[in-house]
Amino acid sequence: MTAERHLQLIAHAAARLMAEDGVTDVAVAKRKAAQALGFPDNAKLPDSAQVEAELKLYYRLYQGDAQRDRLDHFRMIARDIMALMQRFNPYLTGSVLEGTAGRHAEIDIQLFADSAKDVEIFLLNQRITFEHSEPRTDRAEAVLTIHEEGAVINLVIYPRNEERVSVRTRDGRVRPRMRLDALDRLLASTEDDPAQ
Repeated sequence: MTAERHLQLIAHAAARLMAEDGVTDVAVAKRKAAQALGFPDNAKLPDSAQVEAELKLYYRLYQGDAQRDRLDHFRMIARDIMALMQRFNPYLTGSVLEGTAGRHAEIDIQLFADSAKDVEIFLLNQRITFEHSEPRTDRAEAVLTIHEEGAVINLVIYPRNEERVSVRTRDGRVRPRMRLDALDRLLASTEDDPAQ
């Protein structure tokens, strides 16, 4: 088996684990896929971009309409939260933006504030219930999690002066993010194009 085929098999199996079994972490999915396929623990793994490309293909082939509906639903929820949180310069990021959100995906929104307490007070004044979660990155001050309309929304709060600093994924890629006006355009384009 060629090295390229080896990586493709693991990427496809990892994508299936993410789409069907609810594995949300790409690194975990890659390791589980390699193990399930019988590769040794030290086997070379595909990069995350390759797994995400396989995941998008998997959704297109096996969950086309359901996936589009899921993305639209999650993006509309994100849009409403971002509109509410405008004073904290919100950005949509993660699988909901990238189009790889599965059934168990969470909506990730970056916020930039002078203090995480400012966001907490704002949410309390809006009568929005939230929970504290552990930040996934050293730079984040806090993560506030909201449960709404069957979705989990993570508000990842960074210091205001970090807004121009790119957040990177575990494998070093710059994490894409999108402001509210761009999300509105994306939502409008998918409404106009039934093939999206």
